[in-house]
Amino acid sequence: MNEEPSSRSGSWKWWVCGLLLLASTINYMDRQTLANAAVRISKQLNLSQAQYGGLELGFGWAFAAGSIVFGIVADRWSIRWVYPALVTMWSATGFATGLVHSYEGLAVCRVMLGFFEAGHWPCAVKTTQRLLNPEDRSLGNSVLQSGTSIGAIITPLVMRAIMTEELGTWRLAFQVVGMVGMVWVVAWLLMVRGDDLKPLPPKPGGASIWSVLSSRRMVAILMIIACINTGWQLLRAWLPKFLQEGRGYSESTALYFNSAFFVATDVGCLGAGALAWWLCRRGFTVHRSRSLVFLLCAVLSALTLVAAFLPQGLALLATLLVVGAGALGVFPIYHALTQDLSPDHQGKVSGAGGVAAFALSPAHAVFGSMVDRSGSFDIGIAVAGCLPLVAFVVLWWMWERPGDPAPSTVGTAG
Repeated sequence: MNEEPSSRSGSWKWWVCGLLLLASTINYMDRQTLANAAVRISKQLNLSQAQYGGLELGFGWAFAAGSIVFGIVADRWSIRWVYPALVTMWSATGFATGLVHSYEGLAVCRVMLGFFEAGHWPCAVKTTQRLLNPEDRSLGNSVLQSGTSIGAIITPLVMRAIMTEELGTWRLAFQVVGMVGMVWVVAWLLMVRGDDLKPLPPKPGGASIWSVLSSRRMVAILMIIACINTGWQLLRAWLPKFLQEGRGYSESTALYFNSAFFVATDVGCLGAGALAWWLCRRGFTVHRSRSLVFLLCAVLSALTLVAAFLPQGLALLATLLVVGAGALGVFPIYHALTQDLSPDHQGKVSGAGGVAAFALSPAHAVFGSMVDRSGSFDIGIAVAGCLPLVAFVVLWWMWERPGDPAPSTVGTAG
């Protein structure tokens, strides 16, 4: 067990979780700038819908590659140094995106951003595993994951304030967002000491990485994240275009609603973690509480089946808010599931999950090509929201079996 330094206060681990929330916020601010300026950038660089989908595809494949690399790095080297180095690199890449003047340059920046941003999750999830006990991990992970929503809430407001009627003012927005990460780097280095979160030596008799990666539960993890992340990324990347080009909303209205949408996702994310935590304290097993919350969120996400066929109006926007809450609410549960597999190999487990998360990235290109052909976003939006339900079927079918070990407590801070 990795004991906290004696000089640490009991609240230190939750302050670190707050830093993880801020890292997720910055991560998504850099990621969401493209989606929020997608219509402007498409006009200025003369991009087709398929080309825009290709940018998301490149990001996804690079994210998968970065997940492998930084999953290994997170298990081998001190997160205290690896984490701020990664934040620095993806922030610099976001800044550089504002300097490009061609589709090729934009694609290169998007690939680099995906590669470096992938390191956030192995570092962050390994941190919460080390800090928190199993019954607290869903809540801790919801704090971590909720930062993605906060970043997505802030980004359209920042961009709305920076961008003027001049088409090219999206560039400054990218540069401003890119500089925010350096503030986090300073805060992390001040709060986390040199001996905090250093790699633990493998325990005698511990499972090998190959036995972990080939286990039934790991296969389930890979299938679950492929479903929930593909659905989430499709909604994240295409919602602004769906609202503007599919339902006729103005850019200003779409940006403001995008912020409201991510407020709803933040409520869903924090609510999912809190509900799982509450159920555990009411006598539910850890796995049963997680499963019930996952199912509830998956059902809410599947309301895209309704939203995709609603016309412009209050009913459409209200339904999309509920969808957002469910679509992100499944993620804290997923992260907690990965933390049950192996304390020695958490970085590599998260890295493998990152590969699976973007394995279906060609769905963006398919989505874009379908819109080019049909002129409609409806079918793609409907399918995207149903993918968490598929993930729940996998969880129910493959995860828990009689005689399976209890969630790992090894490696948590006391």
